[in-house]
Amino acid sequence: MGFSQALSGLNAASSKLDVLGNNIANSQTVGFKGSNTQFADVFASSKVGLGTRVSAVLQNFNEGNIEATGRELDLAISGQGFYRYEQSGEIVYARNGQLSLTPDGFLVNGQGARIMGYGLNAAGAVQTGGQPQVLNVPADEMAASATTDVATVINLDSREVVGAELSQVEVNNLGGGTQTLDYHYSNNFTVFDSLGNPRNVTVYYEKTGSNTWDAKVVMDGSYNDTDTSGNGTNDNDFTVTFNQNGTLNQITDSGGAVVADNDPQVTFNSASMGGDPLDLVFNLDLAGSTQFGNTSTTSSLTQNGYTSGALVGITIENDGTIMRNYANEQSRPAGQIALAFFRNPEGLQPNGDNAWTATADSGQELVGAPGTGLLGSVESGAIETSNVDMAKQLVDMIVSQRAYQANSQTIKTQDEVLQTAINLR
Repeated sequence: MGFSQALSGLNAASSKLDVLGNNIANSQTVGFKGSNTQFADVFASSKVGLGTRVSAVLQNFNEGNIEATGRELDLAISGQGFYRYEQSGEIVYARNGQLSLTPDGFLVNGQGARIMGYGLNAAGAVQTGGQPQVLNVPADEMAASATTDVATVINLDSREVVGAELSQVEVNNLGGGTQTLDYHYSNNFTVFDSLGNPRNVTVYYEKTGSNTWDAKVVMDGSYNDTDTSGNGTNDNDFTVTFNQNGTLNQITDSGGAVVADNDPQVTFNSASMGGDPLDLVFNLDLAGSTQFGNTSTTSSLTQNGYTSGALVGITIENDGTIMRNYANEQSRPAGQIALAFFRNPEGLQPNGDNAWTATADSGQELVGAPGTGLLGSVESGAIETSNVDMAKQLVDMIVSQRAYQANSQTIKTQDEVLQTAINLR
């Protein structure tokens, strides 16, 4: 019996050393989770045990340290969850987020497994929920988008005097020749037509009453004071009226009709631009503008048009959204990385290559967007290091070595006792 007990001890110590060796070998493996060996004693209806056996080798899924790398496609999970990959038609899970972008737009790890998540709907927005799919980042150029809305907040100096100290500008009159416009203040901005061509727009404001200002809109140095859209008004002129306290009251078009929401519609077309093949219509929102006794100024200006642009790179946000960045300074999502959660991660089956597969013991996956529910967030430009504690592994190695030596000594002692009994003859 003593021999079998000692032999089981040798096997147990050997198994422990195997696990320790594997932990130490993977101490620099990104996303690696160390394992622990669990033992059980063996009894067979006897008062004296028959030794020990390995009852389980359990992985430790505690988080490793997050270490910055500065590489955009290095991803770490801060919190619980696993990346979901497709590898050779099989779904695998990993904590290693070291990705690369293939020429055909797939995000893959070092083993070629493709990361999965949520795609886009018909409107180009991320469609969360449903079955995750392999994500792809297309390299298509972004098409140009014509400006449809311009929002500006200005202050027009209430101290200006009607008809006094006017500035003048000479513009092309599309009815023929040139025309001189009088103004007290002007602001300019760039809009984009349907082909992505930048167009310079200037709005000239002239004070015409104690609380009223006439505005004339000029594009690329050309102005038209006639009805070009057939709506009975000049689409490039409007009047701004302020309240006694200096806040915006209302805006009326050149026909005297009140403009809804204080955003007059400006129209430039081929007729208003001397045959230029152009059809550009945008709303000029002046909400928040004032008439105070301070220098006329523009405090904010935004517009929603842009020219075309080539894809110049991608970034990944904390919620896993993959953003495509274009040369025209626009960004659009390409999808969202999904994370999977298991109630019993220790039940996952190690699959090699820093990956696991689900089993009946792990339970069904719960998939969601990073940062929701129990799922952690994604940190770009960082990796999760191995959670192996080298100091502890070395100490455990010494203990296991001593146990191996002690069990060897048991066998030696049992052999000596047996030899003594044999020699009694």
